[in-house]
Amino acid sequence: MSLFDLTGKVALITGSSKGIGRAIAERMAEHGARVVISSRKADVCEQVAREINTGGGEAVALPCNIKDKDELQALVDATLKAWGRIDILVCNAAVNPFYGPSAEVTDEMYDRVMNTNVRSNFWLCNMVLPEMAKTGGGSVIAISSIAGLQGNDMLGVYALSKAAEMQLVRNLALEWGPHNIRANCIAPGLIRTDFSKDIWNNPNALERARQMSPLNRIGEPDDIAGAAVFLASVSANFMTGQTLLIDGGRLGGGRVAE
Repeated sequence: MSLFDLTGKVALITGSSKGIGRAIAERMAEHGARVVISSRKADVCEQVAREINTGGGEAVALPCNIKDKDELQALVDATLKAWGRIDILVCNAAVNPFYGPSAEVTDEMYDRVMNTNVRSNFWLCNMVLPEMAKTGGGSVIAISSIAGLQGNDMLGVYALSKAAEMQLVRNLALEWGPHNIRANCIAPGLIRTDFSKDIWNNPNALERARQMSPLNRIGEPDDIAGAAVFLASVSANFMTGQTLLIDGGRLGGGRVAE
């Protein structure tokens, strides 16, 4: 058996119409998983699912606004109706509506970040994991951020939400481990996606980020997708409750930018 074979597995991936989520969906499909493409915009979800199916994979588009609990439950129910099981849950969708000091964050901004990035994942896990346990177990993967591992003077509330995701998987690992369910986080550094475009599209910020990485570059979505395939597969069968940092070496000993 291939250590990374996902044949027969069903992967539900939020925020999978672009960026890191799309890369994860495409790579999991390449490794044999049937994937659910989900984000708010139905037409974009359908396009991504169509491209995966055309390429020989199996995908279905199920749009969902993760901030709405009823829509999340409908997403889970539709996945189970389509494929009968959920073996892999990737909590990737997130928001960050504000860049600046915490003192300027309004209550509305705070609630939007914490409710979308933390509470929605909490809801979704509580919906999916009982079903996952019925079929013998599975893997939960939360896409967190390097921001959750260090102080941040411009992304404070976002950093709080990303640190909370790391704690969420530790809790899930203890609660659901006896049911053969593993829960882990991936904490990316700066990745070239629309989500972080304001940073890497700024030449000065991009150069600073590049200088701080021993690899002399920022990340690409596929740099995260491979780790997600690993965490979903039998290769990671003895790994749970952990946060896998993928930041080009920045926190592991990155250079100080000039």
